[in-house]
Amino acid sequence: MANTAQARKRARQATKQNAHNSSLRSTLRTAIKATRKAILAGDKVRATDVYRAASSTIDRIADKKIIHKNKAARHKSRLAAALKALTA
Repeated sequence: MANTAQARKRARQATKQNAHNSSLRSTLRTAIKATRKAILAGDKVRATDVYRAASSTIDRIADKKIIHKNKAARHKSRLAAALKALTA
């Protein structure tokens, strides 16, 4: 356990920050799953709307450095490709 007041405070802050980051990561995963579900349902209009919202969420979380920007781009690219394949 931490020995100094500073170390105890950093431990408290780390716990709080970890909970916040976990919440954001969960939001990201939920957005991706919702988009995949809409694409699998085959409803192009709904899937497009959900993708647009998910894309915004992915970018927002990448801006906060919860995930790397390349990972965000990869997720968006794969979702966009799945959405495009839905029309074809």
